[in-house]
Amino acid sequence: MGKFTLLKTEGKARRARFETVHGTIETPVFMNVGTSAAIKGGISTMDLHEVNCQVELSNTYHLHVRPSDDLIYKMGGLHKFFNWDRPILTDSGGFQVFSLAKLRKITEEGVQFNSHVDGKRIFMGPEESMRIQSHLGSTIAMAFDECVENPAPYPYVKASEERTVRWLRRCRAELDRLNASEGVVNPDQMLFGINQGGTYKDLRVRNMQAIREIECDGYAIGGLAVGEDADTMYEIIETVEPHMPTDKPRYLMGVGTPQNIVEAVYRGVDFFDCVMPSRNARHGNLFTWDGKMNIVNEKYADDPRPISDKCGCPSCKHYSRSYIRHLFKAKEALGMRLAVLHNLYFYNDLMQKIRDALDEGAYEEFYNKYRFKLAERCSD
Repeated sequence: MGKFTLLKTEGKARRARFETVHGTIETPVFMNVGTSAAIKGGISTMDLHEVNCQVELSNTYHLHVRPSDDLIYKMGGLHKFFNWDRPILTDSGGFQVFSLAKLRKITEEGVQFNSHVDGKRIFMGPEESMRIQSHLGSTIAMAFDECVENPAPYPYVKASEERTVRWLRRCRAELDRLNASEGVVNPDQMLFGINQGGTYKDLRVRNMQAIREIECDGYAIGGLAVGEDADTMYEIIETVEPHMPTDKPRYLMGVGTPQNIVEAVYRGVDFFDCVMPSRNARHGNLFTWDGKMNIVNEKYADDPRPISDKCGCPSCKHYSRSYIRHLFKAKEALGMRLAVLHNLYFYNDLMQKIRDALDEGAYEEFYNKYRFKLAERCSD
């Protein structure tokens, strides 16, 4: 079990430390997303060290389909497979089953669906998800849940969140069994439960009250950033947060923009992940302390400055806006790589500055300064 120490609070915002078998995580934290054990854009685990990544996130479903969790287990687990010595969180595959699988059938046992890679029939339920994640040997395994679209009919969401609670009990029992078995990659693997309930506040509260009774190492708010607007998302966080244990990490899944993160920290969230920094970077959309910019714009063609003079990333240290724009225009892979390095560094730097502000009792000031600024278009 991980040791979570709440160091200080400012309003709802929390500064904490989470000790794991693979190292200590300083929170609030952003987890860099390497879905298939790689960050898209040609980023290595050595690069992740350079951009100050604390936690890498990989995907149970994708790794099960390719190269297979059996192969990764044979190679000594995910940490050895892609040479990473810090914490890894694996999400359970639940979201991908519901977002990628065309033909799927949900029963109490689990979900039957077709692989998006080769169409092969796959069955995944709580036990299967835990077995795959145990093979991977991640630091933190996520419970297998059902993620519904927003909005969805109340009766469906109610049945779904009730099933999610039953599935969490099965995940807990199976992971306990696996952690005690011989030949397991990581006998200290932790489990995070997931709060569901769509955009219905009563269901969210009911679900959180139910899952907190099941012993987990942390609790996530799932099923957001899937169709609802940002204000609704913030409302749901505010509704759920009072019912979340104060002595466990809180993780907002799949969120989000720098502005979303600043707002969610303000409302009491500790962990974040999102594909946005790497996905946006691959299209030339970059984040800076002065707002967002598209490096492919004509005005940067002869601009000798770095992407941002307030940034210490490898790209800003060594290359100009002009050169990185040229790489994009010439369709050179290096352009994408330098852009992704910049955005990942920015997100990790954002979290460091959030932690610093909380350490100094100055988060309110930080929040008011950046909550809108980070969403604006960079004018420079």
